Amino acid sequence: MLDRLMDMTKKYTDEVEIYYIDYSVSNISFENGSLKDIESSMQSGISLRIIKDGKLGFSYTKNLIDPELLIQNAIHSLKGDVKVEFHFPERKGIKSLNTYDPEIENLTNTQMVEEGKRISEILSHKTGTQINVGLHKAVTNLRILNSKGVDYSVKTSVYYCHAEAMYPGSYSAIVRLVVDKKFREFSQEDIDYIAFLYNSSKKEVRPKGGKMKVLFLPSTMYVLMWRLIFATNGKNVYEKTTPLLGKIGELIFDTSITIYDDPLNDLLPNARSFDDEGVECKVLPIVENGILRNFYYDLYYAGKMNTNSTGHGYRAGDWGQESIRVRPSPSLEHLYMQTGDKNFYDLIRLIDKGIIVAGALGAHSGNIPNGDFSIGLSPGLYVENGEIVGHVKDSMVAGNIYEVMKNVVGIENRAYVYSMGVFPSVLFDNVSVAIK
Repeated sequence: MLDRLMDMTKKYTDEVEIYYIDYSVSNISFENGSLKDIESSMQSGISLRIIKDGKLGFSYTKNLIDPELLIQNAIHSLKGDVKVEFHFPERKGIKSLNTYDPEIENLTNTQMVEEGKRISEILSHKTGTQINVGLHKAVTNLRILNSKGVDYSVKTSVYYCHAEAMYPGSYSAIVRLVVDKKFREFSQEDIDYIAFLYNSSKKEVRPKGGKMKVLFLPSTMYVLMWRLIFATNGKNVYEKTTPLLGKIGELIFDTSITIYDDPLNDLLPNARSFDDEGVECKVLPIVENGILRNFYYDLYYAGKMNTNSTGHGYRAGDWGQESIRVRPSPSLEHLYMQTGDKNFYDLIRLIDKGIIVAGALGAHSGNIPNGDFSIGLSPGLYVENGEIVGHVKDSMVAGNIYEVMKNVVGIENRAYVYSMGVFPSVLFDNVSVAIK
C-alpha cells in the first residue's frame, strides 16, 4: 500500500516522504481504590509530505481509501507557498535497537487490573489516604519512506504505571512512575518512597518564606528543563527568541550539570535510530559540565540556518495517531540529565531549611523564553534540619534557570523517567520561596 502510494506521488512531485503509524493501547485507572475506567483502542494513520519547485506540501488521512485524493490534497497545499531549503535525507545504515519486548503481548487488562488493585490496597494501608493508580500499555508500529531510498521502520512496546497518594481535600499528591518495555511490578521501593514522603508531610505547616534550599524531584524537573528545551530549539534560534544566541561554548549552569539527548538508549522504551523525518539519530550533548554545547534542529530549521539536522524532527512528541496531523518540528524526545553522587535521602538531610517541590502548578507561567519560572507548589514539602516536617499550602517557588541552576548543592545518584525526560532529584540553594 505505501509503496504504491510512493510510486503514484513521484509522478507529480520532486521529492516524497510517507509517514505511517499504527498503535494499540490499553489504559486502566483506579480512583480511591476502586476501578474507574478500562479503555482499549487501535488506530492508524498516514501523512504525506512533498517537495515541488522548492515548496513544501502536506496532507494526512486516518484511512487510505483514496490515495489519489491524499496526493491531490498535498499538491493543493503547495499554494501555501511554504518555501524549503532542505531535501529529504538519503538512506543510511542506521543502528538496530531493541525497542520491542514481545512479553507485552501477554499482558492482559485483567493482569493490569490486578496490579492496580494490589498497589491501591498496599498504599491505602500504609498511608490511610486516597490512592489513585493509572496503568498503560501500548504497541506502536512506525514506518517512514521517501523518494531518496529511505525505508525505515520500528516497533515499540511501552508499559507504565503511576500511583499517587492524595492529600485530603486537594488534588495534591505524592507520585511515583515506573516505566518499561514490558510489565514491571510496582516495587517495594516505589511503595516505600510514596509512603515515606506522604507520611512525613501529612501535617500542614506555615513556615516563613524567603531564600532557601529547594529540592526538585524527578517528577518536577520538567519545570526547569522546559525552559532549556525552548532555549536550545533550532526554531527559536532561527527566530532569535532565545537568550542563548551566541553562547555555544559558554558556562551557563553549575559545572556539575550535564544534559544530553540520547535516542539510542534502548534500555528504556521509545528509543529511536531515526527521527520522524528519516534522519539518523545520534547522542547530542546539550549542556556538558555546565557548558552549552549544541542547539537541536529538524530539516526545516536546519535549512534555514544553513546547517544539518541533528535528527530531532518529531511530530508533536506524540507516539499516537494524532501525530499524523502535524508536521515535524525540532523536539528533544530522549532528554537525560547525568546523575550525581548523592542518595535521595541524603539530599534531604543536606537541607537545613527548605522546600521539596513534589508537584507543580502553572509550569507554563513566567517568561519561558527568558528562563523565568513561577510555580505553585502542589504539594510542597517543608524540611528543617534534614527532616520533612509537613507540607505547605498557598506557596510558590520562583526564579530563573540561568541563576538557579548555577547553585547546585547536590544531585541524586539515580534518574527516573518523568515528563520531558529522565532526571535525578536536584538540590539547589538560594531559591526564592513565597508562603502565605
